[in-house]
Amino acid sequence: MELFTITSAVIALSALFGYVNVKLLKLPNTIGLMVIAIVFTLVLFASSMFTDVFLASAERLIGAIDFESVLLDVMLGFLLFAGAMHTNFDQLRVQRWPVLVFSTLGVLASTFLVAVSVHFVFGRMGLEVPLIHCLLFGALISPTDPIAVLGILKKAGVPKALETKIVGESLFNDGVGVVVFLTIMSIASGGMTDHGGGHEAANENVVAVADAAEASVGTHDHGGEGGTTVGSVVQLFAQEVLGGILLGLALGYVVFLLLRSIDDYEIEVMITLACVMGGYSLAHALHLSAPLAIVVAGLIVGNDTVRGTMMSKQTEQYVDKFWELMDMLMNAILFVLIGLELLILEVRPEYILASLAAIVIVLVSRYLSLIPPVWFFAKRLKFAPHTSTIMAWGGLRGGISIALALSLPVEMNRGLLVTVTYAVVVFSIIVQGLTVGMLANKLIGRESEESAKASV
Repeated sequence: MELFTITSAVIALSALFGYVNVKLLKLPNTIGLMVIAIVFTLVLFASSMFTDVFLASAERLIGAIDFESVLLDVMLGFLLFAGAMHTNFDQLRVQRWPVLVFSTLGVLASTFLVAVSVHFVFGRMGLEVPLIHCLLFGALISPTDPIAVLGILKKAGVPKALETKIVGESLFNDGVGVVVFLTIMSIASGGMTDHGGGHEAANENVVAVADAAEASVGTHDHGGEGGTTVGSVVQLFAQEVLGGILLGLALGYVVFLLLRSIDDYEIEVMITLACVMGGYSLAHALHLSAPLAIVVAGLIVGNDTVRGTMMSKQTEQYVDKFWELMDMLMNAILFVLIGLELLILEVRPEYILASLAAIVIVLVSRYLSLIPPVWFFAKRLKFAPHTSTIMAWGGLRGGISIALALSLPVEMNRGLLVTVTYAVVVFSIIVQGLTVGMLANKLIGRESEESAKASV
């Protein structure tokens, strides 16, 4: 199937589903598009009782799309830049330390808690999943997805300071989560050296997710001597995370200088587009975290103080409208694809039970990983009541988790982990996404009433 045909079909479905949502369901676009895509997929399954033509065509379409490559290598940069541009920089600067801890130590703590819990619970269900594979699941499911979070929190009515924590954490823990996943994948592949071919297969999947991960970590496909050391793990983490942040600062500064030196909104929009596409490719070539680089660059370009000195009002308007449109288009395509990915799932009764258990484990693990940093920073910064609860419920998962799960090799329990990941993501976006605003208003409103009674 040709690229143009695939793209045309996906965009046509996205437009159709978007119309149905606006006209009938009236849900937030990200949720509505995914719900309609899932219903559409179920209708295709039902139609197979009469004819296989429609289901076969849909399966060919989805089979021709490399979801992890499309998201991680093509769409992610645009989505992160658009999200970062419209994040309140001043609020983020005030909340920078909690955001930093949530997106690093919080991700690591959640990864470990999820892995240990899943290893134990799945084992009791008769699903023997090695701990290292459970760690991979913990790493891919722990980061909250900025794409899902940004699209839903805008309309959720969450207090601004709390929204900044959730959005800021999501923007940064995405890049950190990918690095943690790569690191564990490298350890897993190194540990498989003696099992005849598994090491090579795992390394191929590492390369599929991030260019030259083997070179960064120090694993090899030949000779049986490859392995992962503590030093190589630290090197990978430092190189990817710190290098990505530094590259983002450099990209943002270059864009600032270029936009300040001219006043032509058409060229200036092109410069921001070049920043995303060129910066993302450059980060890959340098073995740095492309998501972190693009987030930092987007925060600089979107900073109200900075953009006031580098853009005219006309340019600012066109840049904002262009990236709003890009954000809407990419989100529409992404959430339709997530819904259609149901076509490739391996559904078994034991996988469904494992998915239900995983939903609870992921939520509890996130809540527990938030308690220490929230307790520590609440004494220094003004935190909304029940911050841990609201952040745990508002930490949505999305396409990045599915993409990383799809990058796993078959021998790493791929079928089970893809199905479980999909279930967690769908529950997160639909159930948590639709209720996070109500939960926040209920908890914060109740706290305000109790405070008022106590003061009287």
